[in-house]
Amino acid sequence: MLVKQSPSPFMQVSAGPVTAVIPDEWEPRPAGALDDPRQGIVAGPRPQEWRADRPPLEGLAAMWIDGAEVGVPSDYYYLAATGPALDVLTGSEECRATRREIVADHLPAFANGDPDSPGDFVASGRGTCTVKNTSTRWAYFIAAPGFGPVRRVGIPSSGLYLVVAIMPDSPRAPFLLNRLLERTEFNGSSVADMIEAATPVPEAAATNAA
Repeated sequence: MLVKQSPSPFMQVSAGPVTAVIPDEWEPRPAGALDDPRQGIVAGPRPQEWRADRPPLEGLAAMWIDGAEVGVPSDYYYLAATGPALDVLTGSEECRATRREIVADHLPAFANGDPDSPGDFVASGRGTCTVKNTSTRWAYFIAAPGFGPVRRVGIPSSGLYLVVAIMPDSPRAPFLLNRLLERTEFNGSSVADMIEAATPVPEAAATNAA
């Protein structure tokens, strides 16, 4: 893991093809062991508090799953992205979603989607949680590239991307959460790049371009 300090109150952290910007007081760690298909970065004042069954009070997780390592069809990551990957935030009694923006949602063919479906899903959102009697805010980005346009950016072998940032509620929390998400990159492609790649082109613009 590489750490690059700067004059700002943030530092840049890289683990393989994943790069994130985190507050100076946070501690970064690799998201998984070398033989774990989940790769990336977890960070926070106490990064060990990142668990599958509950969110931490404060921190960031930026992970990807190596589809080539797992060896399951890419369509199955669509199911993970639309369900269990975010259950700790969206399915918990202590947490609630306040906004969800779906950029791409193409049901795979095996799940009764279009026979030529790219089987991709891209979304972002935000919400609130009560963690240890403390009100927190969170924001996330998730993408299952399938065979959609997001496959052309980011990590070629990735089956799933997930970025989650959470911190105690404050007037600056929304700004800081956006900063953490937007500055996260996978193989040089930022979250904003992935959202742009997945955003449908309006028919009028497509006609004019042609």
